[in-house]
Amino acid sequence: MHFEYLNILVFIIISMLLSGVVFGLSYVIAVQKQDPEKISAYECGFDPFNDARNTFDIRFYLVSILFIIFDLEVAFLFPWTVTLGNLGLFGFNAMVLFLLILTVGFIYEWKKGALDWE
Repeated sequence: MHFEYLNILVFIIISMLLSGVVFGLSYVIAVQKQDPEKISAYECGFDPFNDARNTFDIRFYLVSILFIIFDLEVAFLFPWTVTLGNLGLFGFNAMVLFLLILTVGFIYEWKKGALDWE
């Protein structure tokens, strides 16, 4: 009855076993010593082992949100490139308009200084 899903179940079981083995081997094989580079501040500019309620610069959030927005918008290009032959001129013009709006938004953010890190 549900034999169609048996392949998916086998795939999930094998992938979970394989990921567990790889994850476990990383602790067995890898060197587990900390150095100053590993425990240094990363990307957000504060010490990662302080109190979680410390305040830090809002520009980190702004840059990360802008990155996520533009990264997700660019992700729309992948399905478009696969189906470009089927979309025709209308699909091409729609994506050109989309990219134009995306470019105008990027230039606006750039001119406002949202991408500058002082």
